[in-house]
Amino acid sequence: MPELAAPLIEWYRKNARELPWRAPGFGAWGTLVSEFMLQQTPVNRVIPHLEAWLARWPAPTDLAAAAPADAVRQWANLGYPRRALWLHRAAVEIRDRHAGVVPRDVDDLLALTGIGDYTARAVAVFAYGERHPVVDTNTRRVIARAVGGRSQPGPPTRSDLADMAGLLPAGREDAATFNAATMELGAVVCTARAPRCDSCPITRICAWRTAGYPDTGDDRRRQARYEGSDRQARGAVLKTLRDADAAGIRTDELLAEWSDPHQRDRAITSLADDGLIELVDGSARLPH
Repeated sequence: MPELAAPLIEWYRKNARELPWRAPGFGAWGTLVSEFMLQQTPVNRVIPHLEAWLARWPAPTDLAAAAPADAVRQWANLGYPRRALWLHRAAVEIRDRHAGVVPRDVDDLLALTGIGDYTARAVAVFAYGERHPVVDTNTRRVIARAVGGRSQPGPPTRSDLADMAGLLPAGREDAATFNAATMELGAVVCTARAPRCDSCPITRICAWRTAGYPDTGDDRRRQARYEGSDRQARGAVLKTLRDADAAGIRTDELLAEWSDPHQRDRAITSLADDGLIELVDGSARLPH
């Protein structure tokens, strides 16, 4: 297995982007919120929402004291709005189980609503300096190419954590930096469609480059088209209710102009099933 850590850490310390969650003293709550927002959402879209969120709710207890509707409304157009509800529930759990302090133990983090393997380890590593492998899509792509000689990673599996764990340096600080560096490399250099191999600090030890950049296929799951989808209808329903007053809107008037009334009804029903809206006395509203 090639020694990736030293050149990647050196590269990262010279070239890492300045991002809010990388600032000294950013804190575990800010890290947790940023990781929720960054799921399937580009960095440039997340930053202003993150700053507004933390200005309004600088601690988990602040968010826990707010209504779920406030969290959904503040989430605005970030997409995948269930994340707002999950984050609100996680804040309540942090208040009730951990005295308002984001836990550092991975198992405690995994027990919070909406938190999976990646987010739990990201908080433990980047906020608290614990030594764990942190694996996202960018990490998996770097390992697939540099170690596996493949053009793209396969579907996520539990073995991804073991693969990254085998590459981690022994020291906690270096391990945390290597986790961040691998993600950064995948985000800005070793990109999915147009990798910039001439700028890569590990190009000389990259198995994919050594093999002549073979196309080994791509079986990653493709995201469904947004335009005309049920996701678009759900987003339109939520936007309308975010702009409405607390009493909500009669369901027969909500998005009445939508071109596909069956899709509109599906959107309303699915949002209610997810707890993102409430249906009360013939009206729809954000959750109270």
